[in-house]
Amino acid sequence: MEGPQSRLDWRPADASSDAETLHGISQSALNGISWSPDGTTLAYEQAQPEGGRNIYLLSPGEQPRTLLATLFDERSPMFSPDGHFLAYVSDESGRSEVYVRPYPEGDQKWSVSTDGGQEPVWSPDGRELFYRKEYKMMAVPVELGSDFHAGRPSLLFEALYYTDTSGHPAYDISTDGQRFLMIQDSEDERTQINVVFNWFSELERLVPIEK
Repeated sequence: MEGPQSRLDWRPADASSDAETLHGISQSALNGISWSPDGTTLAYEQAQPEGGRNIYLLSPGEQPRTLLATLFDERSPMFSPDGHFLAYVSDESGRSEVYVRPYPEGDQKWSVSTDGGQEPVWSPDGRELFYRKEYKMMAVPVELGSDFHAGRPSLLFEALYYTDTSGHPAYDISTDGQRFLMIQDSEDERTQINVVFNWFSELERLVPIEK
């Protein structure tokens, strides 16, 4: 029996036309999506029936192409601002770490995090790569060009902001690279219960019944 359909649609931001389906599948949901800077290619992850996640590429009007399909769990693909590199998360070392690999071709990869990490996000100018280690926000200086170079991770701040249990980035960065947009749970979660006495008499007063 075929499972529920998972569909990926797109439409103009100004809603000038209806949504179009990019790809339909019946296995599992598409997650962790990232558009290439030129808007021609979508990187996404897909859970596999045997477990783990693989990373695929999709261009409108074409069939999906496999980018990373291994025995490990690989997820959260993020295109670099220049479109020549892809950051992602893999547990090939035994724990989740952030890696970078060239795009569209090349088997080389570089380890960016050093002690666990996930939720990678590039700075808009491509000079830093951010990731999270639990509630710690880490920053790594990087150099993009014909090759990739990464410095040592440093702690920016630590705070109890929301983290996505699936490992997808739950934050974003302003276009000037100076501010983080994050989600914080409300500290005031008190529940209020109102108890009304003699409610039937109050109802008769508000809605008189003709006799």
